[in-house]
Amino acid sequence: MPASCALQFWLLKSEPDVFGYPDLVRVGREAWNGVRNYQARNFLRQMREGDVCLFYHSNAKPAGIAGVARVARTAYPDDLQFDPASAYFDPASPPQQPRWSMVDVEPVRAFPAVLGLDTIRSLPEWQDSPLVRKGTRLSVLPVTAEQFDAALKAAGLNADFL
Repeated sequence: MPASCALQFWLLKSEPDVFGYPDLVRVGREAWNGVRNYQARNFLRQMREGDVCLFYHSNAKPAGIAGVARVARTAYPDDLQFDPASAYFDPASPPQQPRWSMVDVEPVRAFPAVLGLDTIRSLPEWQDSPLVRKGTRLSVLPVTAEQFDAALKAAGLNADFL
């Protein structure tokens, strides 16, 4: 298989009171929309069907990884950018060349408990991740295979379910 087709790993951040991992489990599949940062948008555009995502609860107590999701549909235009009633409306985004993208994700497996940010910070594999640096606000981040495996191991899981 060409390297461009290799499985990639990602971290998706969401506030659990807005849309948490249990919500994803409940609905079964959801558009990851509303991303309005160019770097995060570019990461969305790099995602491929089947890529695996750590679902991170941000602005929560505890903040941390709540489960694993899978990309079910590659990037396509974020419909909220065209909806004047949406907080994510972008009047400068032309329909013929949309500025913003979204992907669809589906749940794979919930973590037994949220893997807290303090625990993630203690994992050697995560030391170079923007997630553990203060001030990182991106809602979509790439994750290495080693970081993904370390998070699973710290949560008491292995990758057999993938």
